[in-house]
Amino acid sequence: MSALLIFASTFALVLFLGLQQLNVAGNHRVLAMLTSAGISGANLVVLKSIPGPTDALDLAAYITGGPLGILVSMLIHPHLVRVFKGGRHG
Repeated sequence: MSALLIFASTFALVLFLGLQQLNVAGNHRVLAMLTSAGISGANLVVLKSIPGPTDALDLAAYITGGPLGILVSMLIHPHLVRVFKGGRHG
């Protein structure tokens, strides 16, 4: 269970970090605010879910969550911008 939680929280953290970078670069203010909240929540889960000491499965979960999270953020960002009608507010 801990490896799954570590993977999911690391995936979510890097997903939100990637989306945040794309949103800031694109001046998508509302989306940037939303992803900032996601970063905070996912980071708390990452920090709370990693037990000490970790085993190989926990480390593998942590290491693989990030690369998959950034890939998915790059794939879904254009769709999120369309849903939010360009995301340019303010």
